[in-house]
Amino acid sequence: MTQSTTRSRKFKAILAGGIVLGVGAAVTLAAWTDNEWAEGTFGAGSFNVQGSTDGSTFTDHESTDGAASLSFDLAGGDNLTPGDTTAAPFVLRLDGETSYDASVVLENATGGGDNPAALTYEIVTVANAGACSADATGTSIVPAGTALGSTAGAQGFDLTAGADATEGAPVTLCFKVTADDTLDQGQNTNAQWQFTATSAE
Repeated sequence: MTQSTTRSRKFKAILAGGIVLGVGAAVTLAAWTDNEWAEGTFGAGSFNVQGSTDGSTFTDHESTDGAASLSFDLAGGDNLTPGDTTAAPFVLRLDGETSYDASVVLENATGGGDNPAALTYEIVTVANAGACSADATGTSIVPAGTALGSTAGAQGFDLTAGADATEGAPVTLCFKVTADDTLDQGQNTNAQWQFTATSAE
């Protein structure tokens, strides 16, 4: 082996070592890290609908057992004869803690007892509880002639939240129930209506 061949191999070995060292240095530099953290705290708003049968005393009616008892005219709606219409108000509003407006729909209606097929109902909005009567007119929520256990044709409506922890503007619903010629005397019929409110942005 000549001296120049030996030098050439040493030179190549030094170059190869330099390359390895260079790669090792690059990996070491890439391993440096630094961290930044961010944090947020989130509070949920409030949402609650209340009902009233007179427009002044509001409370929650959240189940069938706790349903508000509507006071129908004609001695409470228990003296109907064929062709009669009896009416009762039900007022909805958002409470003072509620942060959002609401969209409301009539979710369910039931009719039971002895004469449900002889009764139909209608719901319109009126200015206040005192304006609810058998001949009241207003925006239709449920059309006249709807079967007692049906929600067919029901329209949704909106509730507006109040500002600065005040209650929202009330919406007064006037329920009107009409008896037809098939009404049997001395019988009792009961009905329940379920409204569902959904918060709106």
